[in-house]
Amino acid sequence: MKKLLIATDFSATAKHAAEYAYLLAKQLKAGLFLCNTITIPAEVPMSGMAAWPQGESDTLLDDSTEELKRLKAHLEQTDHTDTFRPPVDYLNETGTVRDIVNDSTFKQRVDVIIAGAHHQDGLGTLLLGNHTHELIETCIRPLLIIPPTASFKPIKKIAFATDLEHLEHDLEQLYELIEFARIVDAEILLTHIHTGNNHSMNFEKGIEKFLVEISNKANYPHIYYRIIKQNKVELGLDWLCEHGQIDILAMAHHKHDFLDSILYGSHTKKMAGHITIPLLVYPDTKAEH
Repeated sequence: MKKLLIATDFSATAKHAAEYAYLLAKQLKAGLFLCNTITIPAEVPMSGMAAWPQGESDTLLDDSTEELKRLKAHLEQTDHTDTFRPPVDYLNETGTVRDIVNDSTFKQRVDVIIAGAHHQDGLGTLLLGNHTHELIETCIRPLLIIPPTASFKPIKKIAFATDLEHLEHDLEQLYELIEFARIVDAEILLTHIHTGNNHSMNFEKGIEKFLVEISNKANYPHIYYRIIKQNKVELGLDWLCEHGQIDILAMAHHKHDFLDSILYGSHTKKMAGHITIPLLVYPDTKAEH
């Protein structure tokens, strides 16, 4: 684990996420990269919209740079320990959140992107552009979403939620999660929310065989499995976060078509809207960014 990127808009939520990320970087012995994006309207204004004043973008970039310097100083000055102190760098550019974050992630060889959670409030948030949701859809590296209620504590137990319907894809992400867990010596709880009738004995045996295979291939023995019976997936995940004594919930994000996303959303987005502990989202590796 070499570097964490913090996508910030200087809000209170983003500042809290940066503070969490700094403490996580200390545990991982990783560097931090603060990233801010300034979106400039098109030079040719649309009907009813005012033109962007000349030179305004330079002013915004200067202001953003000062905010990034203040955030960097805040993180460094509040660290009164004599343990590893993460190196902190920063960047601000004009463009879209998607392009700037992914471009910076690629160039800086970022391992994990970190952002604050924005609570979901229906169609308005999705259609108007929630930056956290946009990153869920487009990020090229795992995205760690930090809710305002999450306080940092050393990571010891990570739950990986799977529906067992995208097993090939989930396996790829699970192996990557194992490498993350190995660094912090954390347990992984492979979790399935069962919304139907009882599983058969063959299903249980298949899962046990699946776990043994994963542990042997990854050479990581700290992987366990749990079925949670609940009529709705989100309710089962809520129960897991509240009673499972986990520090992070991890999920692989599977793409939906645009209409389905608007009408129903994904389990990942629903959880990102109200979860109380950090949510680690693995991107859809089959998607084009």
